[in-house]
Amino acid sequence: MTADPAAHFGRLPATVIEVRDAAVELGGRRVWHDVRVDVAAGEFAAILGPNGVGKSTLLKAMLGLQPLAAGQIRVLATSPARARRAIGYLPQRRSFDASTRIRGVDLIRLGVDGHRWGLPLPGRPARQRKQRIAELVELVGAGRYAHRPVGTLSGGEQQRILIAQALARRPRILLLDEPLDSLDLPNQAAIAALVGRIGRDQGVAVVMVAHDVNPIVAHLDRVVYLGPAGSVVGAPEQVLDSASLTALYGTPVEVLRTAGGRTVVVGVPDSPVGHDHQPVGG
Repeated sequence: MTADPAAHFGRLPATVIEVRDAAVELGGRRVWHDVRVDVAAGEFAAILGPNGVGKSTLLKAMLGLQPLAAGQIRVLATSPARARRAIGYLPQRRSFDASTRIRGVDLIRLGVDGHRWGLPLPGRPARQRKQRIAELVELVGAGRYAHRPVGTLSGGEQQRILIAQALARRPRILLLDEPLDSLDLPNQAAIAALVGRIGRDQGVAVVMVAHDVNPIVAHLDRVVYLGPAGSVVGAPEQVLDSASLTALYGTPVEVLRTAGGRTVVVGVPDSPVGHDHQPVGG
């Protein structure tokens, strides 16, 4: 039995996530519809928009946890549910109490050795699991604090540990639900750069849900903007346009480009238009 569950899917297709005319309904309300997007191996895509437009719902649909009302989603040329073993998933940010004594390295070990029941990864001896944990600690730059209790770590340090856990089984796809939430600006920038580098260097397709495009825009290959008026999907230079975003949100949005080539989006509303994080399946 292979030590790499993702190896089941063989050679990566050019497009690892395909969303075709997808729509979701929650509580009788159409959350979004006619969403079309492709994400290739090694690409960094962001799902953006204000509260209530269904950003997390789209991520859950890619995981096969949210049924579609219309359209189709294919992941690694199969259904999301069948592809789930090749997906690393980081749900919305967990807060660790300051008294939490489990060490960062032990959280990573849970990802390598097994999930909630502590089942070992098939076919991988203890020495290889230990080596994988060390690789992950180095990959996310957590060597200084990985052996400290996670409750004593900063928000940015905790996120690095959790990203390492999500990468434990060498996924082909990494889905991140608002990993920058509640982080200060330097940590937002650092986590965005880390995720972008991992995606490029390891050929992992990254899809991140975020409220604000500004901390991640320099690393993005693809943008999915969800708004009250529908959706806009494309490369950042196509989507990050004042006229397009103003039409999408129904309120003035400015896209500024500095002399140094930096893009800044100003005026995107973040007031709720509903509840963005409704439970799936009741």
